[in-house]
Amino acid sequence: MNLLPTEPPACTREAGSLCYQVFQVTKNEWLSASAGWLLTKPLRILMIVAVAFLLRYLVRRLINRVTRMPGGGSSKLPALLRPLRERAPEVLGSAVMERRRQRAATIGSVLKSMATFLIYGLAFILVLGELGIDLAPIIASAGIVGVALGFGAQNLVKDFLSGMFMMIEDQYGVGDVVDVGEASGTVEAVGLRITTLRDINGTVWYVRNGEVLRVGNSSQGFAVAVVDVPLSYSADVEKATELMADKAKTLLESEGLAPNVLEPPEMLGVETVTPEGIKLRLTVKVRPGKQWAVQRALRAHLLAALDEAGFEPPLGRFMSSGPAPQ
Repeated sequence: MNLLPTEPPACTREAGSLCYQVFQVTKNEWLSASAGWLLTKPLRILMIVAVAFLLRYLVRRLINRVTRMPGGGSSKLPALLRPLRERAPEVLGSAVMERRRQRAATIGSVLKSMATFLIYGLAFILVLGELGIDLAPIIASAGIVGVALGFGAQNLVKDFLSGMFMMIEDQYGVGDVVDVGEASGTVEAVGLRITTLRDINGTVWYVRNGEVLRVGNSSQGFAVAVVDVPLSYSADVEKATELMADKAKTLLESEGLAPNVLEPPEMLGVETVTPEGIKLRLTVKVRPGKQWAVQRALRAHLLAALDEAGFEPPLGRFMSSGPAPQ
């Protein structure tokens, strides 16, 4: 049985077609019938790949442009972060710039990865279509594999999504002092999966973003320095309150502490009464992150002032050198 064609393919009689033109030049039936595969489809595939590379390059350049930090030491936000909420206090100084740079770089990296995946994925599907491959089984298989990976990598996906929302909402950033439950300290790095903290003892903690259920941030907006001063039962509370208020006001107006204070100190009076004695409380609204330094300075000076004025602390016979004023 003769399996070879007995007459030229029908396309060789279609004037103006590529098959017709190739047949007129080569007089080869197989070559003219395969002209589409040998010339047209490779050119289309090459064009799809070229367009995908060009589109990816342009999208990445656009992302780089909107995530670039302004030069010249400017404190302006990158274009990508301007529509997003900004909670970084300027008092953090150079840490603010690092925080903004890292936040923009992280979000930009995610956008680049997503753009690359979408562009190359679409190009791959178009190339398979040009080759005449049925895409339905491939798409179905990819869906099954995606579901399996989703179940197997739930923690990774959870960490990734939590990290994205933390970045977008600016819940915390580099330089913030935070409490995330199991660990607390100063944030050194924020990634899409891991947040790095260093506590007061110098220990570095790596916290998975998906495990963070609540965040206490001590570095946003303002902070309150709270100072509790103990006194004995025999102390004149009214006189001690006036003395503490005057000394705190004078101290906070000094050059060392004034830049950190936002409002005058507020003397709240007696806070607690215990079997050992009583406690007077004083609060001051200060810049975020400065509450601990202000508390230490106030506590030292107020205790010294009270002792100098003759006020006894609890268990005064062990700690005080003079009797309480009448």
